[in-house]
Amino acid sequence: MDRQTLIQAAIKVLPDSYVPYSHFHVAAALLCKDKSVYTGINIENAAYSPTICAERSAFVRAVNDGHREFEAIVICGGKEGVLSDYCPPCGVCRQVMREFCNPETFRVILAKSVEEYQEFTLKELLPLGFGPENLG
Repeated sequence: MDRQTLIQAAIKVLPDSYVPYSHFHVAAALLCKDKSVYTGINIENAAYSPTICAERSAFVRAVNDGHREFEAIVICGGKEGVLSDYCPPCGVCRQVMREFCNPETFRVILAKSVEEYQEFTLKELLPLGFGPENLG
């Protein structure tokens, strides 16, 4: 799957975000090793801590369906759902990615549009990540 198609998948679900407090919409599209795609949106909660980010939302859906191997994720977002800048993942989301993804090869794509994006490896965004092998 090409980057533009994955970016379009994230942008398509951006309006579905539930953000009555911050009004900051975030969407993600997660590419599994078998080339299936799972999207996620941020879902806010009045108590704040139960809020879930778009990235984790996508991972939860994919893992629930039995997926454990992933290639890339696109993340996009903006105030009132308007894409205006890059939207990097929070620390908690980076750690969830680290649980399931090879930090050397997993790609994190931050998109402002289909044409304008930045791409990183997970290791670049989480250089000293704690993973399952640390518990072995």
